[in-house]
Amino acid sequence: MSRGDATDLSQKLSLCSKLCFAIGGAPKEVASSATAFFLQIYLLDVAQINAVQASMVLFIGKAWGAVTDPIVGFFITKSRWTKIGRLMPWMLGCTPFLVVSYFYLWFVPPFSSGRFVWYLGFYCLYQTLITCFHVPYSALTMFLSTDQKERDSATAYRMTMEVLGTLVGAAIQGQIVASAHTLKHCPTHNTSAGYLGNSSGAEIVKSLVHSQDYLSHAVSVTAPRREPRYPYAPKTEKQIPFHQAFILVMRHGPYLTLTAAFLFITVAIQLIQSNFVLFCTYAADLSEHFQNIVLTILVSAVISIPLWQWFLQRFGKKTAAFCGITWIMPFTMMLVFIPNVVVAYVVAVSSGLSVAASLLLPWSMLPDVVDDFRLANPFSKGHEAIFYSFYVFFTKFAAGISLGVSNLCLEFAGYDTGACKQPAPVVYTLKLLIGAAPVAFIVTGLMILLLYPISEDVRLRNKLCLEELRCVEIINAHLREKL
Repeated sequence: MSRGDATDLSQKLSLCSKLCFAIGGAPKEVASSATAFFLQIYLLDVAQINAVQASMVLFIGKAWGAVTDPIVGFFITKSRWTKIGRLMPWMLGCTPFLVVSYFYLWFVPPFSSGRFVWYLGFYCLYQTLITCFHVPYSALTMFLSTDQKERDSATAYRMTMEVLGTLVGAAIQGQIVASAHTLKHCPTHNTSAGYLGNSSGAEIVKSLVHSQDYLSHAVSVTAPRREPRYPYAPKTEKQIPFHQAFILVMRHGPYLTLTAAFLFITVAIQLIQSNFVLFCTYAADLSEHFQNIVLTILVSAVISIPLWQWFLQRFGKKTAAFCGITWIMPFTMMLVFIPNVVVAYVVAVSSGLSVAASLLLPWSMLPDVVDDFRLANPFSKGHEAIFYSFYVFFTKFAAGISLGVSNLCLEFAGYDTGACKQPAPVVYTLKLLIGAAPVAFIVTGLMILLLYPISEDVRLRNKLCLEELRCVEIINAHLREKL
């Protein structure tokens, strides 16, 4: 891909460009998958803080991460352009500090009275730094190409690598937490695994550091050294203030519909992710299998992403979203009512299809919303970070509330930290958190998605109109040069 503002964004992206862009997101997912699947049970049964404190750590941390998304988006829009663009300095600068905060998040301090403050502080710091990486990285999609098909292809590569990163994180952290949790949960097992409680952060951070070393190289060659400056907006027009841009974005109907729909869907997936290990341990008697079941879900997701990429190109993104996300509902209910090993692995394979769809579809549909906004507001430019940061803000905030509420439900049900078995109300609560609650959220999200107005016909029409705008701007630019 050529350098400078003259980059031809309409040309096809090379395989190398797509891979480099995709690999940039994998290290973040190594860390994110570990926290999504295992932080809750780690806090409860390895660090041994009570359920209310664990609930506060997860909720406040997620809420803090949500708040930092629009703040980081604001500062990105105010950042100056550098030799490597406006987005990549944020990604490269936060990486070393992200590694340090992640290490201490999984370190059990030698004191017990202040562990709540320890984990709350480092979880909030981790959420802040992961936001400083994720917002500019996700917004970079809009600068890869003006061709919607090429952006969708790059997004599919990205999702495949991110799920692979999720797989690596779950594989490493799953085995570590399983060993440490088994020891603390049932002390009759081999005590040689005792040191793993303190070393879990150290083990996975070794992998994360190596991945982040490659990330710095991969992201630096992802796209042009200098991100092209808004190919559709007239260059003579000044950028409007942030608050006005925010109002414009929040009034854009397709954006609000898409965000609201996937907000509920994300909450459902988050509930399943965060409570799945507890469910396997206490409600389904699958404590010896949970890490392998998680790996099965993620392997299924990795394999199915190319399938969903083909499906959305063949039948449309909205249809793909409905087909992909509804797939998980009957299988989670099946696991609740038939909790045995065979059913668990069947559910894991089937659930991986929906996990892949929930990861791929929103990030594939969001660029279409940005294009629709550009067409409706041709004189407004440079708001990609607002779209991506506030989308993450809303979904993170909702996920934080769901995590906090689910932990409080466990506390009210009588969750006993470190116990070998939990009382019947806790088992019943876990079944609700895995089965009925996610199904209700998914149905709500899909009902909202019915109102999403950007069909395949609208998307193709927008593509043609934006290409016309770009051609007019190129002609005007040539005329200005002659004058």
